[in-house]
Amino acid sequence: MSINRTWVRLLLGCAFVSLSPFANAQIVVPNDAKPTCTVSPVEFKSWFASGTVAANGIVDPADSVTFSNVPNCDFYKWSEQMFLWLTSPAPSKYGAGSHVFDSPVFYDITPQDQNGDRKFVPNGPGIFKNFVATIQQTGPLKKPVVFDNAGRMFPLVVPATGPNGLPQVRNSAGLTAEIARTEVSPTGGAAFVDRENKAVSVPLAANGHPVLPGNNGEPINFSANKILVNNNALFLDAFGNAIATEQGQADAKVIMTQTNHLVYYGLHANDVFAYFDTAIIHGAILPSNAPFPTSVGDLNAIKAFALAHGKTLPDANALAVELKTSWVETAGLANPNQYITINATIPNYTQQTPTQWIPTGTKQATLALVGMHVVGSTRVHPELLWATFEHVNNTPNDTYTYKLVNNTNKTVPKNTAGAWLFSPPNPVGLSNDPRMFLNGSNVQALAGKTIGPSNILRLNAWGTNPASGQAANNNTDIISINNSVLSQLANGDIRKNYIMTGTTWTINGAPSQPASNQVGTNRMANTTMETFSQTTNCFGCHNFNAASPSDVSHVFNDMKPLFP
Repeated sequence: MSINRTWVRLLLGCAFVSLSPFANAQIVVPNDAKPTCTVSPVEFKSWFASGTVAANGIVDPADSVTFSNVPNCDFYKWSEQMFLWLTSPAPSKYGAGSHVFDSPVFYDITPQDQNGDRKFVPNGPGIFKNFVATIQQTGPLKKPVVFDNAGRMFPLVVPATGPNGLPQVRNSAGLTAEIARTEVSPTGGAAFVDRENKAVSVPLAANGHPVLPGNNGEPINFSANKILVNNNALFLDAFGNAIATEQGQADAKVIMTQTNHLVYYGLHANDVFAYFDTAIIHGAILPSNAPFPTSVGDLNAIKAFALAHGKTLPDANALAVELKTSWVETAGLANPNQYITINATIPNYTQQTPTQWIPTGTKQATLALVGMHVVGSTRVHPELLWATFEHVNNTPNDTYTYKLVNNTNKTVPKNTAGAWLFSPPNPVGLSNDPRMFLNGSNVQALAGKTIGPSNILRLNAWGTNPASGQAANNNTDIISINNSVLSQLANGDIRKNYIMTGTTWTINGAPSQPASNQVGTNRMANTTMETFSQTTNCFGCHNFNAASPSDVSHVFNDMKPLFP
């Protein structure tokens, strides 16, 4: 199952060479979990356009307009059906494309240009497809953020860099110096060390904050409750004090497979999303109705606007859908036939040094899908439902617990044996420790590190914090729905190689704060997309509130209209 594409363009930093000598490892969904969330055979057949389950058969989208809104299983069923629809062969009524997400009912979304704008790019033969090679964590204000080891979010300020790509400061003598590493001083502040392992004395402002230049040339204003990231080694709070961090995905981090290939990303939206956004921009739908469509009335307004501009929306009851996808090269994969794939042109990197790769032209490659965020509006839920899926070979799970049929708990210990896509067999050392970032168009190692793969571990196996009192119940629901769907897919269906690891939403579309409004698996993260920020969840960055409801999407307000 492949899609012919002529171009994939690299812009930012989030790829295989030889086969592993170790046995290929994969997540095994337990088959003895209490069946708390299942799809009946009759209902499952009804998902298929033909009314019959068939290998790689066409699945219809969930009817989001009539969504039942009964927690929690109906939310998980919606997620599963939408993923099967998106990865189905495109039906003839869509016009073209090998899969639904690459057909004319979907648009690719470009990265931001110099003005911060994005564009909808229609899918079709010979049309360029834009992927990026990093996912930058952004907060509610769409500014970069990092997370401390308690899961708290901090806005990010990037320091100025010197000629060697390291953070640059002015010392107490007024001379510039590049910082090779940072340390926490005995008083809890920041201590800076240069490339020659010498301490750098940094002047202090009257309020005691260190005087550090930002990458805009202006001094960093710590009193504005911002922090500095210094090569992911030190974080400073608004008072200039060091804060403890376990992992933090900062600006333009890059990950790669164990065989040294980068991961590439795409953003996509369906026709309802695109025409709704365009109608808002043109004033055809009032901004007061800007929360994402949830009703028949909302949808009729969008369909009427689209029809007035010569467009029919063939499966409009899916409502507004936004996707984020992650891909690796199939070259070197031991089992490429077990992945959904596309053909593309991607940048060709040359290793200049162990700490820097530079792009030198492009090359043709087949890319394999390793992750997908499925995000969409439904009846009652303008905050959107947030679901995530991964390939079973991606990463091992940390220890988790679920319930058996007799209601007793069963614990599955962490098992890192075997060859995973993003983890070596039985790794030694830190898990989820970033090694490189995209500096301009070059891949550059973090200070003191070389370019290479990290040891990636899924911390919350089925989307819930193991320390939560709901972990066993939530895990059982997700394991149960995975078992129900995977067991009913026909043998040979490529979608049997993907698992859902969680879905989150808010109670009846309530604001996402306080956090008690967030329900479902509210500690879910995709290890290919939130690799270094697994201690939070979607609503940590995608805040939903009544004052600016469309801000829950980080692309909606950046889009240029489909037409003038």
